[in-house]
Amino acid sequence: MAKFLVQKSGPLSGEVTISGSKNAVLPILAATLLTKEECVIKDVPALRDVDVMCRLLNSLGAEVDLDFDSNTVKVKASSELNSEAPYDLVKMMRASILVLGALLIRQGHALIHLPGGCAIGERPIELHLKGLRALGATIDEKLLSHGIVDARADKLVGSDIYLDFPSVGATEVIMMAASLAEGTTVIENAAQEPEIVDLATFLNKMGARIKGAGTDTVKIEGVSEFKGVSHHVIPDRIEAGTFMVAAAITGGQVLIKNMVPNHLKAVIAKLRECGIEITMEDDGVVVKGNPETLVSTDIKTLPYPGFPTDMQSPFMALLTIAKGPSVVIETVFENRFMHVGEFNRMGANIKTEGKAAIIPGNKQLQGAQVVATDLRAGAAVVLAGLVAEGTTEVSQIYHIDRGYENFTEKLRSLGANIMRIEE
Repeated sequence: MAKFLVQKSGPLSGEVTISGSKNAVLPILAATLLTKEECVIKDVPALRDVDVMCRLLNSLGAEVDLDFDSNTVKVKASSELNSEAPYDLVKMMRASILVLGALLIRQGHALIHLPGGCAIGERPIELHLKGLRALGATIDEKLLSHGIVDARADKLVGSDIYLDFPSVGATEVIMMAASLAEGTTVIENAAQEPEIVDLATFLNKMGARIKGAGTDTVKIEGVSEFKGVSHHVIPDRIEAGTFMVAAAITGGQVLIKNMVPNHLKAVIAKLRECGIEITMEDDGVVVKGNPETLVSTDIKTLPYPGFPTDMQSPFMALLTIAKGPSVVIETVFENRFMHVGEFNRMGANIKTEGKAAIIPGNKQLQGAQVVATDLRAGAAVVLAGLVAEGTTEVSQIYHIDRGYENFTEKLRSLGANIMRIEE
């Protein structure tokens, strides 16, 4: 198993280019199953999750050409597809469920075991299934009770669907299925994330008629077929936010290129509240930290456009050393404070009460042996290690590999003292 060795580093400086978005490319890859023509996806990050999704598409019968050197994936699903997604791939990644809508519309049948992924809390798919049922699918309830989704439909027909929670995955699955259903579908209380907009842009290029993506109401007029297209994936806003915090926590100055500031309004606002200087320039965003002016702030995670849950743990690393106490409230996932124990190994002295974490701040962190309990928590303990005295040893870094392309190389290019050890 590989691990990171992180030592206290000086202020990070230089520039870093953000990769394509993991959370945008995975549903887009799933949507390539909706056409028999070739689709070319560009700016694809070289990530473990992308590799798993491509292997899944291949197992379903699609021809997949994955070239991480050029960050390009070509997919052609011209043949008859398999209706069953192999469990050995599905268990590796929650995003496997994204093929559900595409398989159902192409084959009239989809059988998928409930997927794995980061253990950050219950992430049920009731809303995915609610939407598909509204479109006319039937779900085998007996198999569902055993963790297997067996969905069938001779045809899908548009419907009005209200989501009890603005679920990103449910919005994406319903959008894919509804785009080739008969009639019109309206999704109310839809997720508004930039990744939803990117998926809708991709589907509309293919021939879909989707309006309102990025708002709480999405209208989809079904069409009869899709064509193959070429598409550039949007930049990864969570990677961008992570490197913004890296600059801030080390008191450095970093130019972050290929990011969309509008996708990170809440994070930028909170960084400025902490005393971090952020300047928009023609070629990117400059983040300048200063330990003397770093102060605490409170955070409450919310669905987009609120503060992203994926940025909660990296931002908490910053708050451990800020002047004054902070409170972080997690409203999206009930089990997303597993990194607190790892921070406390480093001397953070954080206490949790239900959905709240109380961070005293003013701490000089100490290097320790810590675990990447999930993807974003792994990045967070690396950031903490950059300002901790001594060496921080981070294990289970396969989580980090799922979501950050060339993480060590990018940090080292900014002056971070981090090394990857293969065991």
